[in-house]
Amino acid sequence: MRSCSVCKEMEIDTGRLEDYKKLAHYHYRDSPEAGLGPFAAIYAIRPNARIKWRADTDTIGVIVYTMPNPNVELRNVATAGVFAGLDRDTQLALVNKNIRRIARVIIEPRFRGIGLAAWLVRATMPLMKVPFVEALAVMGIVNPFFEKGGMQAYTAKIPMRNARLIEALSSVGIEGRCLINPRKVQDRIAQLDKNSGQLIEREIGLFLQSYGKRRSMSAGLNRTRYVLTKLTDRPTYYIWFNPDMELRI
Repeated sequence: MRSCSVCKEMEIDTGRLEDYKKLAHYHYRDSPEAGLGPFAAIYAIRPNARIKWRADTDTIGVIVYTMPNPNVELRNVATAGVFAGLDRDTQLALVNKNIRRIARVIIEPRFRGIGLAAWLVRATMPLMKVPFVEALAVMGIVNPFFEKGGMQAYTAKIPMRNARLIEALSSVGIEGRCLINPRKVQDRIAQLDKNSGQLIEREIGLFLQSYGKRRSMSAGLNRTRYVLTKLTDRPTYYIWFNPDMELRI
């Protein structure tokens, strides 16, 4: 991971639920009223005494670990079927003994773009004391900090309709990080010239044919928000193999 000079002014510490709550509204999946639910561990990035007054906060970043989902298709690919072919109770016990899941990584916006998310992932995974740590990230391709933090990525096959629309949007300059911001995408669509606008409208129409009543949605922010949600709903699977831990049977 690229060294970060400001990291020398910070430390990673055991976190609390209050640390997560301070930053939860910055996460694209969370709403103010959403609860976190059960968690296995929380760690927080804190400024040291020298920069705390400048940071104006005692929680710069947070990572939340939870118990794993019982069944993840790409887990079987990544682990060569270690957790497959077992009866339900045996599989669940084996998964819970050996895996923890990264459920949230949130960095306070003023401190993004300097490698803190990857640092937080890399530094805390060994603390979980399990053979495997995994994560699912909808926008992993856009912001691959899990890979920078030492995890391996496995991506499910993208449906043709998704690939077509992604390619069309890219052809008019709508790509990358822009795709996580529905309002920005909608503003850019509204500014397209006639030919480009017709191209995108046609591709969105074709894309929505697979979504029942949604196929007749009117153009606008709500439709764009829905389309982007479905466009990125096949998350990338990430896994880290702990070199110091063997599988617990």
